[in-house]
Amino acid sequence: MIDVVIAGAGPAGSVAALRLARAGASVLVLERARFPRHKLCGDTINPGAVRELELAGVAGCIRPHAIPIAGMRVTGPGGAVVDGCYPSPLSGLSIPREVLDLLLADAARAAGARIEFGARVTGPLVDDRGRVTGVSVLCPSKREPVAVRARLTIAADGRRSSIGMRLGLARHPQRRRWAVGAYFEDVDAMGDTGEMHVRGSAYLGLAPLPGGLTNACFVTSRRSGWRDPEDQLQRAIEREPGIRERFARARRVTPVAVLGPLAVDAPVAGSPGLLLAGDAAGFIDPMTGDGLRFAFAGARLAADAALSALDGGDVVTAWQELTRRRRALFAPKWRFNRTLAALVDHPAGVGMASAGARLAPSIVRRLIAIAGDAA
Repeated sequence: MIDVVIAGAGPAGSVAALRLARAGASVLVLERARFPRHKLCGDTINPGAVRELELAGVAGCIRPHAIPIAGMRVTGPGGAVVDGCYPSPLSGLSIPREVLDLLLADAARAAGARIEFGARVTGPLVDDRGRVTGVSVLCPSKREPVAVRARLTIAADGRRSSIGMRLGLARHPQRRRWAVGAYFEDVDAMGDTGEMHVRGSAYLGLAPLPGGLTNACFVTSRRSGWRDPEDQLQRAIEREPGIRERFARARRVTPVAVLGPLAVDAPVAGSPGLLLAGDAAGFIDPMTGDGLRFAFAGARLAADAALSALDGGDVVTAWQELTRRRRALFAPKWRFNRTLAALVDHPAGVGMASAGARLAPSIVRRLIAIAGDAA
């Protein structure tokens, strides 16, 4: 029998598979898409996430395909600005998700994990004691789903997890945001920092990418205007004169993509026989750009919990240990992110932050470090 079956070959699934395979576990990863695949994301890896890539031993294969990110620039209504660099010598990275995901999947396969692309997990297999014993998967060569059994299952299949949602372990909260984004060429004045332009409860994120590209992603809680996502993104760019001028020569080079809702509540990190990782394990609106750090670190914790259970531990209660480890590692950042989201939602929030930046720049540097998981 397979030691671990993983649903999803995204960042969390591939990092977990890599760690498990290197430790000698037999691992099967099932991924519904075929790589490389375009993925709507901010495309930035903060310093904390870079540190996780170093722990996984894959930072060296990622860096040649990325560009460094020195910090964050945040603007608010009326021109309020907060600039901050990550603590030296730390930096982030920017890399298209389709490149990052493929590199991580290749690393997992090189370590010995088996990855099946085009295989859609349709749900968990649950025995009469309520224990997850594997997954049901629909493969291209089969007309009906087949059962794949394993000693442990890791659900890393994203915010709409067919496993976590089916078992009632995760749900979308009432406070929701949606994102629309695309890549552009020839955007002016793109430096080596990520940008967040906050306007009310919405924000436009800009990130420089290799090859002179810019990722433009608009995030809002408003539900109107989604029948025309291209217009939604264009209006977000044109709404501010300073940003509109920077896009005067720009040309969109990818289709406009839509993603949402951008939050998942998952109070626990699994159930008997099952561990959750990545977005399937829950995430907060990723305003601080730390989604990948949560994915990488959460995958590391899930793999370690699985290895402990497989090596004489209890595979039935492994999820309880994972829940404790996640809370210990992530709880302070979860509180920080919720506080930051509340500040941004306040009409004068960014303006107050800008005033504080002028009066106490050391506090801003500290906040940038926390947001980048560099503290």
